[in-house]
Amino acid sequence: MIINSPVLVLNQSYEPLNICQARRALALILEGKAEMLEDGLGFLHTSRASYSIPSVIKLEYTVRRPRPDSKLTRLGVFYRDGFVCQYCGRETTLTIDHVIPRFQGGKHTWENVVAACVSCNRHKAGRTPEQANMKLKKIPVKPRNQGTFFLPQRYTGNVSRWEKYLTKFGAG
Repeated sequence: MIINSPVLVLNQSYEPLNICQARRALALILEGKAEMLEDGLGFLHTSRASYSIPSVIKLEYTVRRPRPDSKLTRLGVFYRDGFVCQYCGRETTLTIDHVIPRFQGGKHTWENVVAACVSCNRHKAGRTPEQANMKLKKIPVKPRNQGTFFLPQRYTGNVSRWEKYLTKFGAG
């Protein structure tokens, strides 16, 4: 049914927020809470009027949503470090290295963990980079959470109509 078709919902700043059904999108438009940016698949006819089914709507107000913290994961560290060893710069099999070893008081945090190749990790062993006479390519920092919009797989067929709104915010 066309009234159940998916509609991309954008914040006032054009940031993708959600996907709702066309029925809900039309209600938001008629209540003056949103404006239609893209037409959808057709029209909804009532006894008094015809309404274009939206494909993309923008809210007239800003919705503030919390940004969850980036969880410290092995893959997250590799992404942050560009899948290269932070000591020698090679793209090879990677391990996780604590810059300040844990037994020396180093914490398991974004600021103390880097991607390292097996040979560099062995060479550094349980020492700090200074003690091992090794230099980091860049200082490890906690990645900023971009709050990117996640597009569920079942909606990927709509990306052609939504693409210009998704690419700006790294989604899609």
